[in-house]
Amino acid sequence: MPSKPVRREADGALVIDLWLRRGGAFEADAALRLTPAEAETLHAQLCYALDDDTAALISPAFALPDCRKGALITRRTP
Repeated sequence: MPSKPVRREADGALVIDLWLRRGGAFEADAALRLTPAEAETLHAQLCYALDDDTAALISPAFALPDCRKGALITRRTP
């Protein structure tokens, strides 16, 4: 569920509980299990994908996670 925090299991895997939806309707629950390396890659990819000005519309710069703080200052050019 979106309200559940990410958790670490005994084997070191990180688990993210998800709600799967299709056409706007709830379909099922699923748990995404990631190794620490996979979680770090996902984190980096999400930061890259979110590297735009939309975060400034949601949160002030001081409240952004560290990976987002530079996004408002330096922008990548395609």
